[in-house]
Amino acid sequence: MAEDVFKALADPTRRRILDELVERDGQTLFEICTRLVTKHGLTLSRQAISQHLAVLESAGLVLSRRRGRYKFHDLNTEPLERIATRWLRPETPEGTP
Repeated sequence: MAEDVFKALADPTRRRILDELVERDGQTLFEICTRLVTKHGLTLSRQAISQHLAVLESAGLVLSRRRGRYKFHDLNTEPLERIATRWLRPETPEGTP
């Protein structure tokens, strides 16, 4: 699972998509494409962005939900939290092993 997260984060376009979802969660594909064009000058097709979202979803970093005809994308930070806590240990008082 961690390998999928690192693979998903390796691409700068996917990191920008995550940045946009941090700024405003629950966006449709159209909204994400519009924000990437206006804020970052990325002129990728909707199909290309959709493929990037699929990689993020398979890594568990993005969750999608349908409401009527629309599909909304939400950021899921749980996989990142699991990776971070893997190497971070709570501080133990001195003298305690």
